Amino acid sequence: MKNKTLKENIDVYVWEGKSDIFDRIVRCLASFEIDVIRADNTDLTQEQVAQTPSLAVISVTVIDRFGFNADEWQKTHGMPVIWVAEAPRAYDSRVYPPEYSHILMLDFTCSELRRLVFGLAGEMHSHAVDVQPHDPLIAESAIMQALLKEAEVFADCDSNVLVTGETGVGKERIARLLHDNHSRYGQGPFVAVNCGAIPDGLFESHFFGHAKGAFTGAMLAHKGYFEQADKGTLFLDEIGDLPLYQQVKLLRVLEQNKVTRLGTTVETNIDFRLVAATNRNLRELVRLEMFRSDLYYRMAVIELHVPTIEERGAVDKLAIFSAIVGRILGGDKPDREPPPAIPEWLQQQVAQTQFQGNVRELRNIAERVTIIHRQFGDWNREAINRVFDLLRHSRIEADNSDNPRDKKKWDNADRTRIIEALDAHNWRRQDTANYLNISRKVLWEKMRKFQIIDGNQATAEEID
Repeated sequence: MKNKTLKENIDVYVWEGKSDIFDRIVRCLASFEIDVIRADNTDLTQEQVAQTPSLAVISVTVIDRFGFNADEWQKTHGMPVIWVAEAPRAYDSRVYPPEYSHILMLDFTCSELRRLVFGLAGEMHSHAVDVQPHDPLIAESAIMQALLKEAEVFADCDSNVLVTGETGVGKERIARLLHDNHSRYGQGPFVAVNCGAIPDGLFESHFFGHAKGAFTGAMLAHKGYFEQADKGTLFLDEIGDLPLYQQVKLLRVLEQNKVTRLGTTVETNIDFRLVAATNRNLRELVRLEMFRSDLYYRMAVIELHVPTIEERGAVDKLAIFSAIVGRILGGDKPDREPPPAIPEWLQQQVAQTQFQGNVRELRNIAERVTIIHRQFGDWNREAINRVFDLLRHSRIEADNSDNPRDKKKWDNADRTRIIEALDAHNWRRQDTANYLNISRKVLWEKMRKFQIIDGNQATAEEID
């Protein structure tokens, strides 16, 4: 049985040329959810390659010697390439791209191969939004039923939609609902992208795609997110994290319905519906000039707000909790026993607990409780109460960790440190983030929190 350590199955295409590496790669990856496919003399179609996430392992002996041909692949989205070479890169840079980072020596070990394959597989999944369709979309409360009715009204129109709400409320589920109920776009792909996970400097490559040879290492043509979503829905989560210079490029695509891949001048017509989501106040970001007003109005033709789990109330809390417990402890298979009844005291615990992480936090608690039931064979009240007590205790500690005066003093000091770092690096955010040893996203959040914009228009006294 294969080891399911990867997020999903991937395909590895191997051009071995004279290097005799195919059988070795098969042995190294035999225990994982990976299909290794010999590609030297195989007539691969566009549909075959597009079915699953893929990467290539190519011996440099195929270059200019065995007529390495990727013509069938150029019309599909590209894939990472791992080069296999007998000599180190510095020995002869003419053999393969001198700046290409995915290199294996001919005498590679299994651990070296796996490290590269798993790393590249993780990168391929890093921008995807985790949509979980296995849980039913619960809507017992009046406020949630009103939202679903509103979503149903707008589902089949072609206008762009902005979905707002706190983290963990289920904005991606509403986006998927809009897609599935669209008569035309619902027949096409649903491409989900987390804007906060796009590596700095790679926006164009990921969204617009690139032509073969557009830059060092671009062995194949790559279809970007815009083209992948053609005739379907493009779901952009955390749209508020998109930097200004990327926002203008997104706006241009929405206005022209055309994209041009990097490395080419050929325009491609595209037709998709945009559904964007954010947990931030975009109107406030527009006021602070941290989000383009023209892009906001282009996206928010229709605006849907997803309520918090507290706004939905006990009826939805209990319905979601029961559904998760039933799925884990019971199931819909005819040969399985029905899930055990949830005792009254546990229902009260769920109804009275505040879940600041919304549905996501409620789901985690439900899964922990079912684990306890499996371990003890019953609803062990003492063990389950400890789960809820720990949740409440951690929340009290977070609320009381600092008194207001100390917190304001700390925030002002942190704000000053960030401004000094930005000044020292000419307000280049990536360089500043590297200097502060934080991610670019964390720096962006701190700038938003402390109202820091280029030119430092907000003063420390304005922080309360």
